[in-house]
Amino acid sequence: MEAKKTPQADLSKKTGMFLNLGLAVSVGLCLFAFEYKSYDDRNLKDLGSVTDEFEELLDIPITEQPPPPPPPIEQPVIQEIPDEVEIEEKIEVNFDVDVQEETVIKEVIIADAPVVEKADEIFDVVENSPEFPGGMEAWNEYLRKNLKYPTQARRMGIEGTVYVVFVVNTDGTVQDVELLRGIGGGCDEEALRVVKGAPKWTPGKQRGRPVRVRMRLPIRFKLG
Repeated sequence: MEAKKTPQADLSKKTGMFLNLGLAVSVGLCLFAFEYKSYDDRNLKDLGSVTDEFEELLDIPITEQPPPPPPPIEQPVIQEIPDEVEIEEKIEVNFDVDVQEETVIKEVIIADAPVVEKADEIFDVVENSPEFPGGMEAWNEYLRKNLKYPTQARRMGIEGTVYVVFVVNTDGTVQDVELLRGIGGGCDEEALRVVKGAPKWTPGKQRGRPVRVRMRLPIRFKLG
């Protein structure tokens, strides 16, 4: 047999009210706990009757130290120097010189000391450079007639400029032919051969005298 409840005795309808009421009580207790203050009066002392002696302290004046005395000034020692004795010297000048107005004084010309040049000295720069007979056009014509393009360089397609250095002696002959920069393929050897077999050059001059001069010339190889 089921138990029957009256609507007034049903508490499930009032759960919201009880929840809000419990929440309000909890918040109130928390605020009370934070705001609660307690004071301990057992160890407090009354400082009103304590007599202080601060006013009885004497003002201590600042001690002023006198400045140090200045260092003693050393007086310079004055030595007595006897008067200098004036010595009179008699200088006799003999003006008995027979000068004629027609005397002509030659102007002295100071010439530069002669420059001693070594016979075997090789110059890089001179006043008059060596020249090939007929000039550079004749030199280029000599190269066209005597220079042969190496077969190896032609087959390998090598072309470029070979730089040769040599010495032109005082008699115009060519000496000490060396390779300065080459391109290979037989072109270097061919350039040296042609320069060594060149005819005599006009020698270079320094101060009007023939001297040995070092020359540097390019020889170009180009496939036609």
